Amino acid sequence: MGIFSLKPDPVVGIDISTTAIKLLELSRTGKSYKVETYGVEPLPEDIIVDKNLNEAKENAMEIVGEAIARLVARTKPKARHAAIAVAGPAVITKVITMDGGMTDSDMKEQIEGDAEQYLGSPADELNLDFQVLGPNEKEPERMDILLAASRTENIDNRLELLEIGGLKTKVVDIEKYALENALLMVAQNEQEIHEEDTIALIEIGASVTSLSVMSKQRIVYSQEEMFGGKQLTDEIRSTYSISYEEANLAKRYEGDFTLPEGYESEILEPFKVEITQQISRMVQYYYSMEASSKYGKLTHIILSGGTTCIPGILELVKNKVGGSISLVNPFSAMNVSTRVSKKALMNDAPALMIACGLALRNFDEH
Repeated sequence: MGIFSLKPDPVVGIDISTTAIKLLELSRTGKSYKVETYGVEPLPEDIIVDKNLNEAKENAMEIVGEAIARLVARTKPKARHAAIAVAGPAVITKVITMDGGMTDSDMKEQIEGDAEQYLGSPADELNLDFQVLGPNEKEPERMDILLAASRTENIDNRLELLEIGGLKTKVVDIEKYALENALLMVAQNEQEIHEEDTIALIEIGASVTSLSVMSKQRIVYSQEEMFGGKQLTDEIRSTYSISYEEANLAKRYEGDFTLPEGYESEILEPFKVEITQQISRMVQYYYSMEASSKYGKLTHIILSGGTTCIPGILELVKNKVGGSISLVNPFSAMNVSTRVSKKALMNDAPALMIACGLALRNFDEH
């Protein structure tokens, strides 16, 4: 679902996360995808907050735009247009019911006329789009419509960031639907997952861990908890009195700072236990909700996000939660260009789901 479509040109997926810019370009021959290029460019601390540019930081726009420019220069994608996503407080989504038989233009006119009622702001302050979901369950003669909107300044910020980075914007998507796009592809490529299965993707981000449940090829339930990999970074930084950038590198065993002998037992192991407990609580919470009676048992749980690459986390979650649990790899069925390091791509794969979902927009029909 490309929420805010502009013009039909090939795209590269750009994911602006809390800690880094992630770029991914895919090509397709027949039904086979190929990774043409990808890259990750770190961002300074607190430059992105709640998935949005922190304008309280001096020169925030230029800092992020220049990071995109460095990433584009390094990865050299063929596409000069991009798909990018909005998320969190910047996004409003709502399902409404409208009379059946209306044309798209009639729906658009009515939605824009009633935007303040539906979305809390007049249409001229929003970029909005809609998609017909199908007949309403209780009133089949009426149609369920998904509305998606973001304030115009949120969209304009992203257009400007990409322009500074040397790219033009083709699609502004919503993070949830980019994730849904990538998760659907992962499910279709996994032989053990069947179409009728209910699966969950648990993404451990920098500051938020999210659970997204997919049933019948759509995300039907989501929850978020404020916990993520940044807590490990902060613990390393405060314990060893090093900078944010040094701590981020150190936890990946990169950079000049060598973590002392007691790091794993004193800091890393307690963090792994805490994140495992957090995941277990989220799964149990799903089972306590009405959604679990409607969509059923989770047949597969897939872990994503850079933090899941920490050795031992997958095994701890398997022991604590049980069932079929695996680490996501959206590229398992794809070819990889000789320009791309397969080893680096596989290491970064769990953190590239949103970038992958955005890059897949290249193959949507516009």
